[in-house]
Amino acid sequence: MLLGIDQVISSSDFSQRWSGARVAFLGHAASVTRDGIHSMDALARHPEVNLVCGFGPQHGMRSEKQDNMVESDDYQDPVLNIPVYSLYGETRKPTRKMVQNFDVLLVDLQDIGARVYTYSTTLFYMLDACSEMSRSVWVLDRPNPAGRVVEGTILEKGWESYIGEVPLIMRHGLTLGELARWYVDQKELDIDLHVLQMCGYHPDDPHGFGWPQNQLAWVNPSPNASSINMVRCFPGTVLLEGTTLSEGRGTTTPLELAGAPDLDFKRLWSDAIELAPDWMRGAIIRPCFFEPTFDKHYGRLCSGIQIHTDFDHFNPYFFKPFRLVLGLLKAIRRRDPGYHLWRKGPFEYETDKWPIDILTGSSFIRRWVDDPHATVADMEEKISLDEASWLSSRTEFLLY
Repeated sequence: MLLGIDQVISSSDFSQRWSGARVAFLGHAASVTRDGIHSMDALARHPEVNLVCGFGPQHGMRSEKQDNMVESDDYQDPVLNIPVYSLYGETRKPTRKMVQNFDVLLVDLQDIGARVYTYSTTLFYMLDACSEMSRSVWVLDRPNPAGRVVEGTILEKGWESYIGEVPLIMRHGLTLGELARWYVDQKELDIDLHVLQMCGYHPDDPHGFGWPQNQLAWVNPSPNASSINMVRCFPGTVLLEGTTLSEGRGTTTPLELAGAPDLDFKRLWSDAIELAPDWMRGAIIRPCFFEPTFDKHYGRLCSGIQIHTDFDHFNPYFFKPFRLVLGLLKAIRRRDPGYHLWRKGPFEYETDKWPIDILTGSSFIRRWVDDPHATVADMEEKISLDEASWLSSRTEFLLY
């Protein structure tokens, strides 16, 4: 298969359309050709591309920043001698001064298919800015490694944040190019948008379910996105960031784990299966222990579980990580109603809302977990309605 960037490098059909234009590049460490060359370097070598500046999202152009809310500075690329502007520093939205520097923006970001993964928000902000200043945007498309499967709830009005800018479902099943098309329609933007589609990409292929295994090398799009297993777990395990439970940061398998030093997760997992058996299928769940070397519960032995999806018979249509984590949280609350479960404090630049509400896009899930009378059927009805609505609304934007 060929990525969007591969087609730019291998054919002049596209680059000729940018002849004489000042070209900007938005990318990160996973912006590489199928041969492993960083896309910005490849574009800079292209004789028909006048690359004048770069833009880096959260974690930086080279993904050097480890944790959330760790900002990057603007800098001058020492090899290419062009400015690289940070969109996760003094500003998260491109300024008019930044946009004035280019005519065409090439976007080459590896997303992982979840609303709260911030690269989609960075894309949205760029689309807004380029629409206002009549700049062309080309999305050099890449696979959604989580595939087409949809899960979760849709962000509700009034709960917008940097990890939820628009009414998007948690696991959306779109490539970044498809998501750009959806956003432009959603916001009714007047913009010259192009999506340079991949060749030979089949998102429903059961060999990888979204990620073309043995065809592309995996490069971490963010420091903690270290495997396809993490990507598959993320739409559920990311919710743990809004709790006092460890999501495995500070271990070698972040966002594949759930645990705490004062809970018996082997017993809790049995409780969760009894509570919502249909939510707990599709993965191998292994009771384990781990000790984070930083972040939550640093230096303390945690009882936990690890989620495994990297086995021959994995099927994403059975695996429901969003529901799985909700069932686990409900099991904790039922066993210990007074347990200090919800994280407090600033989260993704929000100070007045519960982090779990920012992550889920409403207060519904937190209230459901805390309500002793709320049932699994109540939550299933809510999630199923949102999933059906999203599946219907996304159809016209699919390219593969």
